[in-house]
Amino acid sequence: MPFFASPYSLRAALLGFVLFPLLLVVLLAGWSGLRSLESHVEKRMQQDIELVARAIQLPLSDALAHDRLNQIQQALDSAFRIDQVYGAYVYDDSGRLVAASGPRSPSMERRRDARLATVTGTHGIYDDRNGDEVYSFFMPLTDAGGRINGLLQVTRHGSDFRDDLAQVRSRSLLALAGVGLLLLAIVFWGQQRVVGRHVDRLVVFMALVGQGDRTARVKVEGPHEFRVLAEAMNRMLAGIQRSTAELEIQRQRQNTLEDRLRQSEKLVAIGQLAAGVAHELGTPLGVINGQAQRALRHTSPESSPGQALKKIRGEVQRMDRIVRQLLDFGRRNPSRTRPEPVGRLVAAALSQVAEQAREAGVKITVLNDDPGPTMPMDRIRLEQALTNLLRNALQASSTGQVHLSWSTTGGWLELRVDDDGPGIDPAHRKRLFEPFFTTKSVGSGTGLGLSVAHGAVTEHHGEMSVEDSPLGGARLVIRLPLETVDA
Repeated sequence: MPFFASPYSLRAALLGFVLFPLLLVVLLAGWSGLRSLESHVEKRMQQDIELVARAIQLPLSDALAHDRLNQIQQALDSAFRIDQVYGAYVYDDSGRLVAASGPRSPSMERRRDARLATVTGTHGIYDDRNGDEVYSFFMPLTDAGGRINGLLQVTRHGSDFRDDLAQVRSRSLLALAGVGLLLLAIVFWGQQRVVGRHVDRLVVFMALVGQGDRTARVKVEGPHEFRVLAEAMNRMLAGIQRSTAELEIQRQRQNTLEDRLRQSEKLVAIGQLAAGVAHELGTPLGVINGQAQRALRHTSPESSPGQALKKIRGEVQRMDRIVRQLLDFGRRNPSRTRPEPVGRLVAAALSQVAEQAREAGVKITVLNDDPGPTMPMDRIRLEQALTNLLRNALQASSTGQVHLSWSTTGGWLELRVDDDGPGIDPAHRKRLFEPFFTTKSVGSGTGLGLSVAHGAVTEHHGEMSVEDSPLGGARLVIRLPLETVDA
C-alpha cells in the first residue's frame, strides 16, 4: 500500500501521539489499580486471620481465666485445622507460652512482641522463620473483669499472600495486555476505515492526475473533512482545465497575431520596394509615351511604323497601370475619413469600370435601388478597392453577368460582387489576397488588385472573403463595421 511509503505516516502518528500515550495512561491507571487491589487482597487475607482469632477469643479467654489448659489446646487445634492458619499460640499475662498448635513455638524476640501486644492491643506483623515469611496476628485475652490475662497469636504463611497476590497481578497484567491489544486493533481498524481508505483513494486519484489525466475527478464521500478536500481538489482541477483551455486559446491568438505581424512586416517591405521601383519607372515611362505620341503625329496610323508606335503606347499604358498599382500597394498615406453614403461609393466605382464593361460586353447589375446607409469612410480608398473587385469580376465573367449588392446585418455592412465565371479553386482561396499572387495567365495580371483592396478594407477595420456565387462563379465580400451617422 502507498500508505506505508513513509515511516512517518498518519497511522504512525496516531500510534505515537494517540495510542501510546493512551496505553501509558491505561498502564499507569492499571498499575495503580493493581497496587490498590493487591493491598485490598492482602488486607482481606489479614482480616481472615483476624476472624479466626476472634472466633476462638472468648473460649480461650474463659479457659485461661480458669486455667483449663486442655480446653485451650482444643481451641488452638480447631483453629489450626483451618487451611489459612499456619500456627496458633496462647501466652499468659507475663508473656509465657501456655499452649501451641502448629510449628515450634516463637522465639524469645516474638515473646517480647507478645508481651508488647498485651499492652498495645491487637496488631499484625510479618516475621521470617528460617527463610519462610510468616504473618502473625496478636489479640489480647481478657477475663470476666476485662483485665488482660493473656495473648493469642495466630500465624499464616507469607507464601499464601505472595501466591494470591501473584495470581491477582498476573490476571491484571493479562487484562491490561488484552486491553492494549484491543485498543491497537481498534486504532488500526478505525484508522483504515475512517482515514486510510480515503487517503488511499486520494493517492490513486493524484497519481492519475500526475499522469496527465486532467479530466479525472475524485468521488466526494467519507467524513466531512475528506468531502471538503475532494471538492476543493475537483474545483482546483476544473480551474486548471479552464486555465489550460484559455492559455491554449491565447496561444493560438498570439500565434495568429504573430503570423499577421510577420505578414504585415513583409508587406511593408514589399510595399516600400514596390513604391520605390514604381517611382523610378514613372518618369521614363512618361517620356516613352510622350515620344511615341509625337512620332505618331508625323506617321500614318495605318503604316507599319504607326502600328508599332500604337503598340508601344499600349504597352506603356499597361506598364503605367502596373506602376499605379505598385504605388497604390506601397502607399501609406493617413486615412481621410468622412461620412459618405454607400450609394455614392458604388456609383463612383461603377463609373471607373463602365468603359471596360462596355468593351468586354458585360452588364453590371446593381441589386439595390436605395442609397444605402451613411457611414464614415475614406471613399477614395474604398472606391479603389471596390473598383478592383469589379475589374476582376469583368475579367472572370463568362456570359456577361456581374451583380453588385449590399446589405446590413449585425452592425456590419456587406458589399458583394458576384460573377458568372469559372470560380476560384478552394486551394487558392487562402492565398488570394497575398501580394503578387494571381490565377491569371502571364501578362494578364500583377496579383496586386485584390491585395490593394484587402489593404484598404483592413484600414477600415473590415474583412474580405471569397465565397461561391449564386451565378456559378465567385463572390467577393467586403465586410465593414457599420457606424452610421446622419447625412
